[in-house]
Amino acid sequence: MNIVGRFSRPNRQPADTRPHAVIIGAGVGGLATGALLGAKGYRVTVLDPLDEPGGRAYAHRQDGFVFDAGPTIITAPWLFENLWRDCGGRMSDDVELRPNAPFYRVRFDDGTVFDYSGDRAAMEEQIARIEPRDVAGYRSFLDESRRIYEVAFEQLAHKPFHSLLFTAKTLARLVRVGGYRSVYSVVSKHFRNDKLRTLFSFHPLLIGGNPFSATSFYCLIAHLEGKYGVHHAIGGTNALVRGIASLVTRNGGRIRLNEQVVEIETEGRRATGVRLASGEKIAADIVVSNADPATTYGHLLKAHPRRRWTDAKLARGDYSMSLFVWYFGTNRRYDDVLHHTMLFGPRYKGLLDDIFRSQRLAEDFSLYLHRPTASDPSLAPPGCDAFYVLSPVPNLQSGTDWSAAAERYRRKIEKRLEDTILPDLSRHIVTSRIATPVDFRDRLLSWQGAAFALEPKLFQSAWFRPHNKSEELENLYLCGAGTHPGAGLPGVVSSARIVADLVPDPATILSGQWQEQAWRERPQ
Repeated sequence: MNIVGRFSRPNRQPADTRPHAVIIGAGVGGLATGALLGAKGYRVTVLDPLDEPGGRAYAHRQDGFVFDAGPTIITAPWLFENLWRDCGGRMSDDVELRPNAPFYRVRFDDGTVFDYSGDRAAMEEQIARIEPRDVAGYRSFLDESRRIYEVAFEQLAHKPFHSLLFTAKTLARLVRVGGYRSVYSVVSKHFRNDKLRTLFSFHPLLIGGNPFSATSFYCLIAHLEGKYGVHHAIGGTNALVRGIASLVTRNGGRIRLNEQVVEIETEGRRATGVRLASGEKIAADIVVSNADPATTYGHLLKAHPRRRWTDAKLARGDYSMSLFVWYFGTNRRYDDVLHHTMLFGPRYKGLLDDIFRSQRLAEDFSLYLHRPTASDPSLAPPGCDAFYVLSPVPNLQSGTDWSAAAERYRRKIEKRLEDTILPDLSRHIVTSRIATPVDFRDRLLSWQGAAFALEPKLFQSAWFRPHNKSEELENLYLCGAGTHPGAGLPGVVSSARIVADLVPDPATILSGQWQEQAWRERPQ
């Protein structure tokens, strides 16, 4: 049965003759693409199997608590302000973003605490307490982070890498900022102390990367955060999602929920629409997939001959880690716990080797604890706190039986939190739910349960990542975490803008001129 989401508007007007863009997936990337294409003049239909928009940025509502399912850290707020502007609105009319100060509290296994912020004087004072000689290294690291940012983010994050010629022209810039190095190797060049090396290299984990193999482009995050800050949305990140969804519908787009796409329809080497699980076929002038690229090519185009993203190539890819997430609410408040807390375990490289290389579920872990009620008490009943705690774990290639392991793992995390920053936690939990790599595979349709699609290594980035303009079919475009520029809220919004710039002008579709143009501009 077709179910039209509550964000859809009934169409009682004459038939809409605008070119039709069908978007697979109502994650942030898919919604942002739909909003931009609607503003550009397309008739937009967004399809998603969940009952609410958001994808990984879904919200769970349970027992009076609101839990953001996934992303909680908002950087580069101007990207969202520009999205609203280009769709004819103002973000401040729909969503309120507020800064976090400090950005995070970091707790090391020995109890050392570091408040990570954009205040350079405060940062240098804390660094000096750990290793005075590394204050100079902090300054030089920020200089290098800025140089990487100016190339990798300002110049290249919003440009499509579907052309070998463009890639060749930018190669010198990529080499100049050291993209062949890992994040950890760059950080280690500036810092002597192991704690500080961990502190300034962990950021790739927020987007599915291993600091020991992720390209050093991701060192730009330090400058990005320092320049624009770390923010949260009042009402949770899903309030930002709902705002972007409203941009889609106010320009006449439709968001159809509880609708799963099972195949991209093709004719020759062109995408012509999609087929739903119900059997309904929806014709389209262009198709945009916000799904995991491996799912797009390996499932939605499984019957279509593919030249680059074959089943064998998909199987050889290195996929990101997955996540174990425990959402819980307490009947008391923990007012000394910040909005964002990182709790590092006893091992760093060894744990990451277990997750990314050995594909082994380790006995120890590092955790990210999210307490949104530190900033927005409305997300829990009065006097209560809402939390989620996230642990990086191997994806489903590990063979872990999560039906047997999940509760034991949750209890270990509960004890760790209780022993460190949430005393008496077990006595105060009043609501609880978990998500494992199986949920990422079955609910979010992520390949191998990987939480962030392909791992962001050098040879799985830029030109080597699935292109925003498909190499396999005309009229097919990709947005979201699995394509260029990568995961994270800034990355998926940038991917939406790339797609909006790549698609043909609706007027050329109506005139019939676009097919010849598309053939000339096809990815090499």
